[in-house]
Amino acid sequence: MNSAAMYPPVSAPAGNMFGNVPGYEGTVAGGGGYLPPPMPLEPIAPPQPGPAPEDWTIPSLTEDVARSAFKSYASDHCCYSSSPAEDGVITNTEPFNTYRYRLETFTESRSTEWATKPHEGEQADFYTQTAPRPWEVLAQAPNYFTKHKQEIRVPYTSSVQNCSSCQAAGTIVCDKCQGSGYDKNCWVCNGTGTKLDESCNHCDGKGKERCEECDVNGMKKCDTCKGKRMLLTYIKLKVEWLNNVEDHVVSQNSGMDEGDLKAVSGKELFKNSQYLIYPVTGFPNPAIAEASERMVRDHQAKYGQASRILQQRQTVELIPITKVQYKWKGNTHAYYVYGNENKVSADYPATCCCVIQ
Repeated sequence: MNSAAMYPPVSAPAGNMFGNVPGYEGTVAGGGGYLPPPMPLEPIAPPQPGPAPEDWTIPSLTEDVARSAFKSYASDHCCYSSSPAEDGVITNTEPFNTYRYRLETFTESRSTEWATKPHEGEQADFYTQTAPRPWEVLAQAPNYFTKHKQEIRVPYTSSVQNCSSCQAAGTIVCDKCQGSGYDKNCWVCNGTGTKLDESCNHCDGKGKERCEECDVNGMKKCDTCKGKRMLLTYIKLKVEWLNNVEDHVVSQNSGMDEGDLKAVSGKELFKNSQYLIYPVTGFPNPAIAEASERMVRDHQAKYGQASRILQQRQTVELIPITKVQYKWKGNTHAYYVYGNENKVSADYPATCCCVIQ
């Protein structure tokens, strides 16, 4: 007796068998959506010492550092002349030290969907025991604040069924040659079957090329069951870990595009990481405290509904920005040196069109 006859076909269980599995009532073909996590705990307010006053500013860049950064910037662009960076005369440097508050919320979300795979001897364990609910299934989480995905076959949800794509034959008609074993006109005889009034040796007089997809058999291995004839059908749990990052930059009116600051680091003034954090308090710049209050509230409300918050981290950095003014060929120009990496943002005055071959 075929054991697969004990189970309904693959198209049926979504509403019949698995619809009655506790915790998986919404699981259907195509995905059951994200599942709400268990109720979170309440955050505990940690001590939050503020930075020492001497840490609130960063000394201005020296002219040597500013010029060196500008030269490096010019040399990294093949179409930039080195003259402005080397010959320009620096006339003024002005610091715009900028606070950046960053909030990271590391979450785990879970969703379920129907899945099938070729049956390779796995046990059909459906209803042999109660299936664990979605948030009860063990999953190996990565390090905090690391993006990762994992797919898990939920225990006690698997059944073995005939493959409906090939009717459990393991093979299907080749779609390239439509079962004929030959797919296109022979290039030697142009599809005539003859060459110099003789039967074409290349195609054996058929006028068609041998189908490489099925090796002239007209049938090929079933794409669904990979020739196994049977399918293992089960509930698949999809687990995704994400680090949701949001920045708030307190503008210092430097005139620089704040988007450039995402690629640099600053001097770390404060850092706090725990399950659920409290907003920053007692910071000398009130805009940081206001941003922290708003963002922490928004993150915990937004990410605590459809996912589970595993850890949060907040940091405050002081990002150095120096506006450098210089003269070159009688005209005044400016560029910015920013971040611990001394990156440069500039409207460079001496470029040319070059073609790399």
